Amino acid sequence: MKFKTLGCRLNTFETETIKSITEKLDFKNLTFVNTCSVTKEASKNSKKYVRQLKKSSPHNTVIVSGCDAHIEKETYMKMPEVDVVIGNNVKLDEAIWGEIKKSGRSGFLGESVRRLKKEKTNTLPNFTKRSRAYLEIQNGCNHSCTFCIIPQGRGLSKSVPMDTILEKIRNLVNKGFNEIVLTGVDITCWGSDIAGNDKLGDLVNNILNETPNLPRLRLSSLDVSEMDDNLLHVFKTNKRMMPHLHLSLQSGNNLILKRMKRRHSREQAIDLCRNLKAARPELTFGADLIAGFPTESDAMFLDTIKLVDECDISWLHIFPYSGRPNTPASRMPQVNNHEISKRSKALRDLAQRKKVQHFAKLKEKKLSVLMESEFKGRAEDFTEITTSTPLKTGEIYTLKVHDYSADSLIARN
Repeated sequence: MKFKTLGCRLNTFETETIKSITEKLDFKNLTFVNTCSVTKEASKNSKKYVRQLKKSSPHNTVIVSGCDAHIEKETYMKMPEVDVVIGNNVKLDEAIWGEIKKSGRSGFLGESVRRLKKEKTNTLPNFTKRSRAYLEIQNGCNHSCTFCIIPQGRGLSKSVPMDTILEKIRNLVNKGFNEIVLTGVDITCWGSDIAGNDKLGDLVNNILNETPNLPRLRLSSLDVSEMDDNLLHVFKTNKRMMPHLHLSLQSGNNLILKRMKRRHSREQAIDLCRNLKAARPELTFGADLIAGFPTESDAMFLDTIKLVDECDISWLHIFPYSGRPNTPASRMPQVNNHEISKRSKALRDLAQRKKVQHFAKLKEKKLSVLMESEFKGRAEDFTEITTSTPLKTGEIYTLKVHDYSADSLIARN
């Protein structure tokens, strides 16, 4: 069987779950592609991998899911390489996979077959080839950022109940995972659709309190405007909460943020980062930034450049603006492609400088490192570390940094 995941950590969790389901159901000759639609390039690559994987294993049944397949289901159903398209809303329903195995159903499987099972599978992903486990705590999004197509593929926000999350956390810890990453489309929205007033900070506190033998808890991308007081407190005070936040910032200019329909200002982002850094100096920040959003001028873009230093961001994820179908931003006055490329390069160059500056600060320091492979791992603050001798994947070691390259720290145990 072959599995290909594109896009976000939520897709990673879902693919691993589907892998566990199909192994349990004894699928044979299966190719599964979990697609992404966040940019034009991601959409293009999703279709490219479907064709490539079918060519490499022509006798496999090809099943696709994910945001691109959900949004463009007609396109995928017309592809001669594709046998089944499964909607995002039912991709983790074990009964549907059982139906495919039993009857060889083809075409699009979506909400119309939801009656087969009302709840998502209880199957826990094995993550057998991974050093850390990902756990979905939420899916979908209630917001409508003007550039984003993902709500078209994921729907409104739906939280996984706290009891379910805690049970799965305990199971993952019992399997021996030393780090768990909570993931979703908009995890800071967790709890908004559940009775009571619980927020993400309450969930994180309960996880840390009820699983004292979990060494590391990490969060995926966070929305500045939704971070609650309890969440900020746990980041400041609990060393098992990894000192790394990836923030969905997108721009450093307030007018562009307003046109994006983001709900935070540049001042809020700066205040948040300075506040957390003052309480916990080892904490590092990552950020998503869009280069060349419609109507962005040179001066507006300069605000984004300045924000990187003002927030002391070490890890940048750069998106050249990519107009997506049926989004308000695609109907705004566009920045020309040459300027988008130029601004993207400026941000990538800045990202490299910031990364090396961070590496330089850590030279000669001892760091706690979770090994992702025999020779590579991640420090608590998400810094990549390379070792000269093999170490056990999934284990945590104390390593001393003796040098660094353009891409990682170099350490000895």
